[in-house]
Amino acid sequence: TPKEGEVMRIPTLARTLSEIAEGGSDAFYKGPLAEKVAAFVQEQGGWLSTADMAAHTSDWEEPISTDYRGVTCWECPPSGHGVAALEALNIAEGFDLKAMGAQSADTYHHLIESMRLAFADAFEYIADPTKANVPTAELVSKDYARTRRALIDPKRAMETVPYGKVHGGSDTVYISSVDGEGNACSFIYSIYANFGTGMVVPGTGIVLHNRGSLFSLDSEHRNALAPGKRPYHTIIPGMATVNGELYLCYGVMGAFMQPQGHLQVISNVVDFGMDPQAALNALRFAVSLDDVALEEGLSPQVVEDLAGRGHRTRLIHGYHRGITGGFGGAQLIQRDPETGVLRGGSEPRKDGCAIGW
Repeated sequence: TPKEGEVMRIPTLARTLSEIAEGGSDAFYKGPLAEKVAAFVQEQGGWLSTADMAAHTSDWEEPISTDYRGVTCWECPPSGHGVAALEALNIAEGFDLKAMGAQSADTYHHLIESMRLAFADAFEYIADPTKANVPTAELVSKDYARTRRALIDPKRAMETVPYGKVHGGSDTVYISSVDGEGNACSFIYSIYANFGTGMVVPGTGIVLHNRGSLFSLDSEHRNALAPGKRPYHTIIPGMATVNGELYLCYGVMGAFMQPQGHLQVISNVVDFGMDPQAALNALRFAVSLDDVALEEGLSPQVVEDLAGRGHRTRLIHGYHRGITGGFGGAQLIQRDPETGVLRGGSEPRKDGCAIGW
């Protein structure tokens, strides 16, 4: 077990990264590394072959977007669930959240219900768009948001929103980078669960992910498990622009917390005028299958009010807010579109920092 402050060295992984740096993607997807990965997976009872490795392709996707109170928010398209973040923003846009007040029971209620509706659609429709019909344009349209918004009762939580099981835990890394000219990179990477499959390819340091666990085993579902198909995916880097100029570069680690985090961070900045660090410091909610997790520090009156509206609430305390609470880990850079001045914020619940250079 590593000790606090101990320097961790993985020479096998260092050699692997050096090989990839020298040989490019072919060094990983073809040749000795691919042979080691395929052989190990087959030894463990899997079916991955060197032909599968060699057949891998990466796609250059056009981002999807919506306008939220004059700010254009950009997300990656399916099979990622950026759709859920955009749909939730569209639904929430119909409410005067600023008048309701930050961290108020009314604001929490309307954001929670918006997110629940968006998740219901995400679990029903998101799949690999090359293998199934995914109605992305409709899901992120303002007209569709109006029909979904009409289902929200301002005084009562919905009882019949059918949304799938929200899994906890993640092993995700997010980096936001912006230069002096406004060029930006919003980058997120994950092997999904903590340590992915928990298996390391001998001699390589490569940890195998377990993204396949997000396939549906219902053969009739759009996201059904099938060869050559990408599963529902949780990692979604985000950006926002104003009049075509970079405004925000952001991301929230944490599996199914990611679209919820995007919704809350954008609302904090746009609706309540928070600076990047304040937007990340602000208390969050986390919608799951069974309940809504709330952070320690939220007004007891707000918690009581939400419970009175029918929300099943669970209060998360202390250290567990960043580990088991599922509130995610965010990083955010804000750029003034007129002056180019940058301001950064870093997640207080997890390791991270904002650095200017």
